[in-house]
Amino acid sequence: MAVQEARQGAGRGTGPGAHEGGCTCGDCPHGAREGHRRAVAAFLSRRDEFASGQGLPAAVAYSASASRQWVSDELTQSADLVAERGRVEGEAWLGRLWRHTAFVVWGVVGALLLAQALTAIGAGWTVARTAGLLAAVVVGGSLTGAGYLHRARGGALAPVIGEDNRLSTSRAVAASWVLFVVYAVLVLVGRLAAASGPGERDALIAGLELARGVGVVTVVAVACGIAVLVRRVVGLRVLGQRLQKVRADRPRGADLLTDDSGRGSFADIQYVVVGAVALAFAAVRLARRPDQLPDLPWGLALLVLVSAATYLAGKYAEGGRPVVLSVVRSREAGDLDAPIRTGDDIEIRGAGFVPPGAQTADRLSRMVVRIGAVHVHVPLVPVAGGFSNPTDAVLTVPVPADVEPGRVEVQVVTAAGVETNRVTVDVTD
Repeated sequence: MAVQEARQGAGRGTGPGAHEGGCTCGDCPHGAREGHRRAVAAFLSRRDEFASGQGLPAAVAYSASASRQWVSDELTQSADLVAERGRVEGEAWLGRLWRHTAFVVWGVVGALLLAQALTAIGAGWTVARTAGLLAAVVVGGSLTGAGYLHRARGGALAPVIGEDNRLSTSRAVAASWVLFVVYAVLVLVGRLAAASGPGERDALIAGLELARGVGVVTVVAVACGIAVLVRRVVGLRVLGQRLQKVRADRPRGADLLTDDSGRGSFADIQYVVVGAVALAFAAVRLARRPDQLPDLPWGLALLVLVSAATYLAGKYAEGGRPVVLSVVRSREAGDLDAPIRTGDDIEIRGAGFVPPGAQTADRLSRMVVRIGAVHVHVPLVPVAGGFSNPTDAVLTVPVPADVEPGRVEVQVVTAAGVETNRVTVDVTD
C-alpha cells in the first residue's frame, strides 16, 4: 500500500507545488523525509500490534510456529520498505548537506571578520588582520568549490565520511589539523606578499623553519598517519571476519563520539576532546604570533600523541568474531525433557550475533542459521518496544523437517555476513 501511495504521489507530482508539504515520492527532499517517516510509523504500529497478539489471520492463529513465521515475514516486508525509504532519505539528506556545510564555512569566515573588527577597535587594522581574513576567504572558497563538486556525497564533509557511511573520527581530526596548517601558511603568505622591507621578509621566512613549528608538524603527521592506518586496520579486520561492520543510513555528527551502535566511545571522545583543545591552543598562538607557524609546546604535542595512540589501540581492541557457545533444545513450561527432533525449536547461545548498528528489523531479518545443509532465517519475535528474538546472545530457530536425523552442524551467519564457529548437535527422528 505504501509503495502504491508513493507511485500515485509521483504521478500526481506534475503541477506547481506538487513536491511541497507531505508528498511521499522519493524524488525530492521533503518527499523522501516524509515517506521515511510514514514507513517508520507504519512499521512501529504493525510491530506493536503483533506484540500485543492482534492482527493475526485465523488461518495461522491455530499454530504457534505458523503464526510466528507469518508475523516474522510480515515484519520483514515492512522493515524492507523502511530500509528502502531510509536509503532514499539518506541520499536526499546528503544532497542537501553541501549547502549546510557551505553556510557553516562562510559563517565561520563571517565570525572571523567580526572578531577582527571588534579587536581592531583601539588597536587599529593591521596587515596581519588582512592576511588572516584573505586566507580565510581562500580556504572557505576552496571548501565551497570542493563541496559543490562532491554535493552528492555530503559536500565538504565527503572526505571525512567513511565507507560505512558514518563520519570518521580519525579523518575528521586529521582534516581539522590539515585545514588549520593550510590556513596558517596562507596567513604567512599574505604577510610575505605585503612585506615592504627585506628584514621583515626574512623574519617571515624564518617563521616557517622547522624549529618554530616542529610540534605542529609532528601532530599533523601523526594525525594523518592515524587516519590512514585506522582505515587499513578496519578494512583488514573486516575482511578477516574479526570485525563486523554494517552500513549506516546516513552520517551523523554523533558518529565522531560514538561507536557503530550509537554508544559513547571513550577512545573516540578523548581523541576528539584532546585534539580540539590542542587545536584551540594553536589557533590562539597563531593569533598572537601571526609571523610564524604556531609553536605548539612539546608537552601538549605529546598529549595529542598519547591520545592518538589510545585511539588506535581502541580500534585494534574493538569488535570480535561472533561465537556459538552451545545449542540446546528450547523448552516451554510443561514440556517434557527430550532430545532435539525435527520441528522443535533450538536455542543457540553465544555472543556477537547482532553487529553494532544492526539493531533495526531489516538487519535482524537477514540473520541465518545453518542447520546441516538447510539455511533457516531467524524469525522476528516482536515485543513492546523491540524484539525478543534475535538477540546478541541468544537465537531461537525451528529445526526444519528437511534436516536429516543424525549429527548435524549448526552455524550462525550474522547480518554483516560474518560466520561463527560450528557446533555439532544430534537430531533424532
